Amino acid sequence: MIIVRRPDMSQRTFSPGQLTAQERFRRAAQYGKLALAEPATRVVYVAAAQAKGMPVFALTVADFFKAPVVDELDVSQYTGQAGASIVVLAHDDFEVSGVTVSIKDAGGQVVESGAATQAPPKSGRWVYTTTQAVASLTGVSVTATASDRPGNMGVKTVAGGQSLVVSR
Repeated sequence: MIIVRRPDMSQRTFSPGQLTAQERFRRAAQYGKLALAEPATRVVYVAAAQAKGMPVFALTVADFFKAPVVDELDVSQYTGQAGASIVVLAHDDFEVSGVTVSIKDAGGQVVESGAATQAPPKSGRWVYTTTQAVASLTGVSVTATASDRPGNMGVKTVAGGQSLVVSR
């Protein structure tokens, strides 16, 4: 057994980086408490924590710190016509709760934006079906944004010159 005096932290000055990290952890802990207070969310986290063999609160905090990643934005089927498919592959350490796709014209104006649908369910493959026609793909950009339960986001953009290309 080792007995020591507790350090006196009352005169300690924290660096800006330390203060930022402390605030981020405070927000992560707050998210964990709020997530576990919501019965439907709690059930999801408890089941995942049991499967991973880790404490449920630790899982909620870890989920807060890790943003989803857009692995692939496949625009090879996008011709600029309504009804074309844009496929997004995305993952997260816990789950991707949603993916949105936004299409901008050469001037940076949003042509259309909307939610993609996961197909098949729990696959990490999201499909967005376009609703607007674009006269020319020159300068058009497509952005996919994946989000998770804590509200973190991962983004990938494919920008076209003469034509859009597949980004892997």
